[in-house]
Amino acid sequence: MAQTFDAANAPFDRLTPQEAAAVEAALDIGYFRPGETLIARDRAPDSLFVLIKGCVEERDGDEIVALRGPGDCFDSRALVQGGGSHAFVAREETLCNLAPRDLILKLINQNDRFAAFFYREISRKLEAAARDQEAARLSPLLGARVRDVPFHAAVFVAADDSIESVGHKMRAAKTNALFVRDGERVGLLTGMGLAKATIFERRPIEASVADLARYEIVSVDADDFVSRALLRMTKHNKRRVAVRDGGEYVGVLEDIDLLSFIAGNSQLVAARIDRAGSLDDLGAAAGAIESQVRMLRRQGVRIEVVAEIVSDLNRHLFAKLFAMTASPAVRERGCLIVMGSEGRGEQTMRTDQDNGLILAGPVDEQELKAFRVAFSGALERFGFPRCPGEVMVVNPQWSKPLADYEGDFRRWLVEPDEAAQMNVAIFYDAEAVAGDAELLGRAKRALIDALRGERAQLARFARAVDAFPTPIGLFNNLVVDHERGDAVDLKKGGVFPIVHGVRALALERGLLETGTAARIARLAEDGGLSHELARELTQALRYLMTLRLDAQLAAASGSLVKPAELSTMERDLLRDAFHVVKQLREVVRRHFNLAMF
Repeated sequence: MAQTFDAANAPFDRLTPQEAAAVEAALDIGYFRPGETLIARDRAPDSLFVLIKGCVEERDGDEIVALRGPGDCFDSRALVQGGGSHAFVAREETLCNLAPRDLILKLINQNDRFAAFFYREISRKLEAAARDQEAARLSPLLGARVRDVPFHAAVFVAADDSIESVGHKMRAAKTNALFVRDGERVGLLTGMGLAKATIFERRPIEASVADLARYEIVSVDADDFVSRALLRMTKHNKRRVAVRDGGEYVGVLEDIDLLSFIAGNSQLVAARIDRAGSLDDLGAAAGAIESQVRMLRRQGVRIEVVAEIVSDLNRHLFAKLFAMTASPAVRERGCLIVMGSEGRGEQTMRTDQDNGLILAGPVDEQELKAFRVAFSGALERFGFPRCPGEVMVVNPQWSKPLADYEGDFRRWLVEPDEAAQMNVAIFYDAEAVAGDAELLGRAKRALIDALRGERAQLARFARAVDAFPTPIGLFNNLVVDHERGDAVDLKKGGVFPIVHGVRALALERGLLETGTAARIARLAEDGGLSHELARELTQALRYLMTLRLDAQLAAASGSLVKPAELSTMERDLLRDAFHVVKQLREVVRRHFNLAMF
């Protein structure tokens, strides 16, 4: 029997309980002295190795390409293909679990998810991990209890109450269904029932509601699973069920409540934004966006969908605020834009303001000043911090006529400083939110035209891809920042290099797509990136953004994640993602000949 075998570690977490038990029963223990070869180059191993204790060098000839530590498994490629190009040598005294080759091959043949671990390239491994994580999060969601769902509290009326009075109570309680007491029995009455009685049956509004209620109530208990409520609605063809707790009716659960709980309630937040009649109302709706992010992530919604929903809600919010704070002249002659991750549609948690205004021509200066102050001030009160670089509407440099922006583009090209390059990046990521979107279209075309053929300028722009090192060491280890709690910075080490490297390649080709994933897809179509690298970049970016969001939600730690707190599989995927980042850096360096700068 093997020691310290953990079936929850990849790839064994993809096995059924019976398959995992078979592996554990077949495992042997191997002891290896320092310098001893575990797997020779070009030789088919007899086992899949799972390191228990010690350290193993993965060698390409005399070069050490990686170090394997406890929990790591190797060499799946050699095992499947009958030999590999790397050798594995014990660096120190080492203990390994040995999984027989024949058993592993048998499991690969009968378990597709297990096989995927061995055959898929990085992008497919990352995609598979995302699907597994989504399924793992969604399963407990459907296993949640009815009491976890925000349902409507019970409202009771008497059977002899009039249709008119009940209608008023229903509206006051903001519910579409209430309970009717008729002696010992209780019925359920809906707004549709009231409407049919008055419109189609022409009952007087003074008539009682006694015979309008349905007294055969379909109900669930507050401690029932959400899945049971869904089944009850489906079986009885009902849009709502009553909720009992301790034998008493405590509320009504509607299909829209379940939909909001399972899929998130972004449509409800958007409705709150639309209904806002004051800045206070709008601020309250803005506050609901962050809780929406937490709900979506808790429910296992994939990161690209979370980002899309959050971006849509934020843009909805900005457009409403623009309508509330801008004078008619500013609204008619202006285009409100968002930039940075907000413009790319990759925003998840609330960060600094990155917005601006493009005007078709001059407007009254006092009206413009009033709008600048009101708009940026309201966003700050809503919880959107001021941008440290002052890239926001309140700054006159980012709220002015189109002709002035076009002058800026020409100036940015002759100024080699980092601020000018950053301004190009920020504006290239802009997206129209409200007003005349054609103004932004004209501005972007002017920026692209100004850069067309300017190889030196584009190279200076692209070299920011090397602004931060990739946190992967010589031996494939994750390089942590000890001063920041043994953490790695996902944004600096991974997200930014992908975003900026892709942005530089897209800008050179004059692409008008704004989101990074969309730019990657277009670059692959146009031959700017290989299809394989494009797939891996897309999946790596999604994985890094997912880890970053989870870190932000867990401890408001920004972009920092501690590898020691990740699972073995998560660390492996993080290393894979950073290797994809390194590939992109090399592509950008060669393409723009950055060694010359």
